[in-house]
Amino acid sequence: MSCRPTAGAASRSARARTEATARRAALGADRAGSAAGASAACAEPKPRRGWRRALILLLLTAAAPAAAAGQHQPPNSTAPLLAPGISHVLARHRAATIHDVRYDLSLDVTALDSAVGRVTVRFRRSGSDDAILDFRGRRLARAEANGRPLPAGAARNGHILVPARLLRPGENVLDLAFVAAIAPSGASIIRNHDPSDGSDYLYTLLVPADASQLFPCFDQPDLKARVRLALAAPATWSVVANGPVASADTLVAGARVVTRFAETRPISTYLIAFAAGPWHRETTSRNGRTITAYVRRSRAAEADLDTLLALNRRALDWMERYFGRPYPFEKFDFVLAPAFPFGGMEHPGAVFYSEDGFVFRERPTLPRRLGRYSTILHEAAHQWFGDLVTMRWFDDLWLKEGFATFMASKALGDLEPDADTWKTFYLGNKPSAYAVDQTAGTRPLWQALDNLDQAKSNYGAIVYNKAPSVLKQLEYQVGDTAFQAGVRRFLQLHAYANATWRDLLGAIGRAAGRPLDEFGREFMLREGMPVVEQRVAVRDGRIARLALTQRPADGPSPPPIWTERTEVLLAWRDRPPKRIPVTLRGPVTEVYEAAGLPAPEFIFANARDYGYFLLLLDSASVQALEGGALARTGDAFLRAMLWGALWDQVRTYRMAPERFVRLALRDLPREPDEQIVPVTLARLDRAVRAYLLPDARARVQSDVERMLWEAAGDTARSYGVRKAYADAFIGLAMSPAGLARLGELLSADSLAGEPLRDPTRWDVVARLLEVQAPGAEAGFAAQERRDTSADGRRRAFITGAGRADSATKRSYFERYFADTSLNEEWAAGSLGQFDAIEHEALTLRYLRPALDSLPFIQANRRIFFLESWLAAFLRGQTGDAALGVVRSYLDAHPHLAPDLRRKVRQHMDELERTVRIRAFAGGLRGS
Repeated sequence: MSCRPTAGAASRSARARTEATARRAALGADRAGSAAGASAACAEPKPRRGWRRALILLLLTAAAPAAAAGQHQPPNSTAPLLAPGISHVLARHRAATIHDVRYDLSLDVTALDSAVGRVTVRFRRSGSDDAILDFRGRRLARAEANGRPLPAGAARNGHILVPARLLRPGENVLDLAFVAAIAPSGASIIRNHDPSDGSDYLYTLLVPADASQLFPCFDQPDLKARVRLALAAPATWSVVANGPVASADTLVAGARVVTRFAETRPISTYLIAFAAGPWHRETTSRNGRTITAYVRRSRAAEADLDTLLALNRRALDWMERYFGRPYPFEKFDFVLAPAFPFGGMEHPGAVFYSEDGFVFRERPTLPRRLGRYSTILHEAAHQWFGDLVTMRWFDDLWLKEGFATFMASKALGDLEPDADTWKTFYLGNKPSAYAVDQTAGTRPLWQALDNLDQAKSNYGAIVYNKAPSVLKQLEYQVGDTAFQAGVRRFLQLHAYANATWRDLLGAIGRAAGRPLDEFGREFMLREGMPVVEQRVAVRDGRIARLALTQRPADGPSPPPIWTERTEVLLAWRDRPPKRIPVTLRGPVTEVYEAAGLPAPEFIFANARDYGYFLLLLDSASVQALEGGALARTGDAFLRAMLWGALWDQVRTYRMAPERFVRLALRDLPREPDEQIVPVTLARLDRAVRAYLLPDARARVQSDVERMLWEAAGDTARSYGVRKAYADAFIGLAMSPAGLARLGELLSADSLAGEPLRDPTRWDVVARLLEVQAPGAEAGFAAQERRDTSADGRRRAFITGAGRADSATKRSYFERYFADTSLNEEWAAGSLGQFDAIEHEALTLRYLRPALDSLPFIQANRRIFFLESWLAAFLRGQTGDAALGVVRSYLDAHPHLAPDLRRKVRQHMDELERTVRIRAFAGGLRGS
């Protein structure tokens, strides 16, 4: 996945606390109800007036399975296994006693709000214990074990207890009828309504443990099963699932068709998938491989399916060559899913991609094209690493996600040699990983997990960005030949089964002829990261001493240390650079080979980005880079890392933010790289909007706007560079002249030398609304009339959250909790506008309710929503008052779930840095 347990299994007291928390979150900021600002054209029904009642009913409905516990308490030996969620204790017990699982699943999805289903579960059983399935769906209608009905009260706490007396040694058959929800959000089957033509589309999303929200099953990754699916849907629809179509029967005078899919090879429950709707389909066949693409009809003309089919085929071909074994499943199709909350999801045989990320409504830049291809490669890699071999438990989530990201970069380097793939890898992974791993809320790669209820907390930069960075270091240590051989052996040993990080390191270590136990302790089991600082002494124009000091990012004490290989670059102005391989082994590493060499212009101790550490440059190197060495560096990969190192100087309080802004104003216009420019402009945006004090911003605002506008209109630059400057100008415009230019854009035909398309027009309108510019509301209304597409309606809702008035903020905040028809992807997309920095005085009152809502959000929203929620509310604040709110919340909740506390501390770090950077800048100004 390139990217939910529900609250359904809470006890009565836990439910009461959750309901109270949610009510406080939705009501605490402002009690008066107003719908002003919520009229932005959401495609789904508007919220009901009695939204408070709806919220409580929603929580109680989600918790309904718990009510079935009633007076029927399980035996003491079974009670711990029936606790809410899916505990690791239960998972281990089942993995030891349940084998050879098969699901024969039938679903009727012709109704728009519910799926009626039946599943026959076959499995072999060893031992004499009860069997426990998981089910958190809407209703269990009937349940039998080996032809005998289950007792009353069998469904409890999100589980179904099958008494041992109804089971037999060896083969067992369970037959269960059920009803599952279909909804725009909060359900395992997501419904998306396309207002363009009135069509409805359905697709599943079961990761990490929502298969049990759809049907009764053993919902854990290491009980893989063969799945046979039959799907009843309207006759005008197409359906796609993991397996190939086996047959189709028309029912009820042609109104419905039942499509039966062939049985799959063994897959984990979170990978079971189907999509249904009036899809447009295109198919390609080449060299014996057939791939079918599915996209909704209203966007088929925009989708460029020929290119997407070719990219997916190339991805699979490359993976087969690297892994040394053919594609491991029966077929490969993909779906462009509307309002999909992740970049992609790797279901075998039916990969889902985000429609918004794959269908371009305006000319795409190089980063967008590479991002789309990287997602395809990531999901292709998952077919082997994640689907063929799956982590045993979600504590090893990094094992599939980090590996897929790393393999996508290796493939991109071979398939697109001009992409400078390791520069792309650095920009896409290292800053994100470092930003999290140096916080007090970080976690190790292997993240202990007692219950799948908390599994979504394991998603984030550690598994997606740190993990591939660590794998790059591992490959550098053992060599690419041994690395590949170890990976192939790992896949051979664990095909269609499960494994752990120890299995992977064991296979690579055997191929390399060396144990990797120490590497595992330092990088898989240890949280945090090292900070490496360059220390250089020069005498008579030559290096007298070059040393690299190492300390943990979260404190000054020397232990623990990490053993890493890196390359130290010495760069001179008048001679070729020198790279010195170095192994960091302790608090201080002497670079003896550098002694006696002429003093370089600058030193960079992580050339080619093999090391995983935050590098702090020596002062002479910083001065040289500011003095022109940065702009003179011809290697774009190195320049990308140097810009990152200078930004780290700002974030570690060594360089005033205004100094960085001045450097960007001078050197960035000379930067031609289409990937470096947008990343550096994003840092410029953060510096200007968040880190600069008001008087400092006033000093640079006109210069920043002028530089951005001139570069956007410079036709000598590539389109991607011009577009990046145009986007940055739109986001930073604040002066009367800048806002006047934005207003003029809405009646213009072009920007950055290209036709001005609707996505950019929406960005302009959003900025005008954020700053309450004259004519903003008229511009919004005109754009709403202009763009009536499905994406236009989505953008209208998102943009509306940026109105700078209290009624809008109140209305949106209430809808985040009360409007069950609001698509989750729409809600997540609106958070940036809601929490615009320019509105921090308006949104500060919502910060505490937003924090109080975290348990509810964790229980009722998809994987990445919690991350987006915290990031928006905390990055949208810059002051001590907000920091005080967060600290007060943590103090008031000493028993907050550890995973939630870590998430708060992780995102709190940027707010703390912002406050400290502003104080640091103010101190410099005062002195």
